[in-house]
Amino acid sequence: MSIRAAQYVRMSTEHQQYSTENQADVLREYAAKRGMEIIRTFADSGKSGLRLDGRDALKELIAVVQSGKADFAAILVYDVSRWGRFQDADESAYYEYICKRAGIQVVYCAEQFENDGSPVSTIVKGVKRAMAGEYSRELSAKVFKGQCKLIEHGYRQGGTAGYGLRRMLVDQNGEPKAQLTLGEQKSLQTDRVVLVPGPPEELTVVREIYRKFLEDRRNEREIADDLNRGSILAERGGTWSRATVHQVLTNEKYIGNNVYNRVSFKLKRKRVRNTPEMWVRCDGAFDAIVEPAQFYTAQGILLERHRRLSNDELLERLRALHEKFGRLSGILISETEEMPSPAVYRHRFGSLVRAYELIGYTPDRDYGFIEINRALRQMHPKLVAETIASLEALGARIERDPNTDLLAINREFTASLVLSRCHRSESGEFRWLVRLDESLRPDITIVVRMDASNEAALDYYLLPALDVRSPKLRLQEENGIYLDAFRFDNLDYFLGMAEHAEVAA
Repeated sequence: MSIRAAQYVRMSTEHQQYSTENQADVLREYAAKRGMEIIRTFADSGKSGLRLDGRDALKELIAVVQSGKADFAAILVYDVSRWGRFQDADESAYYEYICKRAGIQVVYCAEQFENDGSPVSTIVKGVKRAMAGEYSRELSAKVFKGQCKLIEHGYRQGGTAGYGLRRMLVDQNGEPKAQLTLGEQKSLQTDRVVLVPGPPEELTVVREIYRKFLEDRRNEREIADDLNRGSILAERGGTWSRATVHQVLTNEKYIGNNVYNRVSFKLKRKRVRNTPEMWVRCDGAFDAIVEPAQFYTAQGILLERHRRLSNDELLERLRALHEKFGRLSGILISETEEMPSPAVYRHRFGSLVRAYELIGYTPDRDYGFIEINRALRQMHPKLVAETIASLEALGARIERDPNTDLLAINREFTASLVLSRCHRSESGEFRWLVRLDESLRPDITIVVRMDASNEAALDYYLLPALDVRSPKLRLQEENGIYLDAFRFDNLDYFLGMAEHAEVAA
């Protein structure tokens, strides 16, 4: 009687030559020689082996094994690396042990050892697991080094161009080929992307922002208000905000510098903000839009504004703000240009209430929560309008329900936009509570996670109704692959879904 077996195959994005089909061929040949019958297949296509998150097939396989209802006695895997390239070799061993404990053997068909529990196989497996993890670390280092080399040669590595700039596709000799539109990517591996100045009218706006900031001494919010009153659209057709003006004033690409590695997210680990000495840069990579002297003068003004204040200086500013308005709240602190953010007070004193107590202010009640929600309600229609403008700029047809703000896009799918307030837990971690309107049932819900100050968007979650059915979600800074697979830094991917492409007859 043949042994019933399941096969697990995985193809990772960094190791495409081992396709799931080729693995399956080897497993079938192995099974035929050993008198086994493959009755089930678990396949993770295009999935990294660094973590269990995102590998739905392996998770399903483990769940079947743990349920005690598995109808197979063996699991066939191509080799140790296909089981996983876990950075902790013990994690790989743990998932295999779950199968062994259930009486199901894991067989590595392409390895030169028998996984029979002998001392030799145990030692070899341990080495192979360590080698699999080390391969990912070495590959990550090689890829990072290659990206750094491209940055040092003046080539752009991902991200939108920014207001006043455009992405230009160049060939391997540096000759311009075409200007890339929003969401468009290069098709040839030898092609590269550089930044070039955008339309003259946008260049004029960028230089005017610097003039107002340096000569007129206007802050970012006042400049944004001026631009909006003049009906000047920001990037992707949206309205200007304090954050978008601040980005223009602080990004070195406006003086032609190419800067990379400000944030690290290697080997699927937590994002880390790197210190300036870790940044990779190429100065003078692109044509400058503003004079370096203007840019660095602006940085000096901003640095002075945000220099590290002592506890006494923080409390003195808080006391002056209270004397001016007769009250205090998180929103009031955030909206006052000269004040540090509420997060600074929470970090330094434990909470805003504690900072209030130190200056002798005791509010009758905490209005901060109410004011934040009021500000978000005022922000919501603006973000919806900006999203509509960006969609329409790409040629999409939008129908907006005036009562619910539900968007019908090209009469193909619906979308709803939800703002999620950021709050800090007692342990100091940031949290977001998301409430979805079950009565709307949009095809896609755009969840905008607000930053720590609740003034600007931190990131976006595009949640499909088919995959996310709970009306309430509690988000942390990191939420695992199930949710973070839907996380994006901007709405470019969503906009690309709505963009119509011409199809040749």
